[in-house]
Amino acid sequence: MRVLRSLLWIDCTAGLVVGALVLVLSPWLSRLYALPVALLLAMGVANVAYGTFSLSLARRATRPRALLALLVIANATWAVLCGAAIVVLAPWVTGLGLAHLLGEGLFVGGLAVLDWRHRALLMVAS
Repeated sequence: MRVLRSLLWIDCTAGLVVGALVLVLSPWLSRLYALPVALLLAMGVANVAYGTFSLSLARRATRPRALLALLVIANATWAVLCGAAIVVLAPWVTGLGLAHLLGEGLFVGGLAVLDWRHRALLMVAS
């Protein structure tokens, strides 16, 4: 139960940390993954933006249902985009790049499911 109450903190921390790492390491990751630096920078910015939004919710005493729904939609959309990127980029991306996209897609997809399933619990900070 405690982990579920901390879900938004896990959510925002993951988005901010992964986003910052991808931004800082994008030239190296580009070579490692065989992905364009511009795509990695866009992914990093999206993660930081998402993490910032999630942080804004985590810090609230009460969270509007509509904003929690928007968070779920953002996670689900990102999971779908990761899956689409795997399909489209598979011929060119390295195994590590595909693993990153798959891992990120599964992680945010799982967060979308958990956030939605426990949205009533998340409406009030613990």
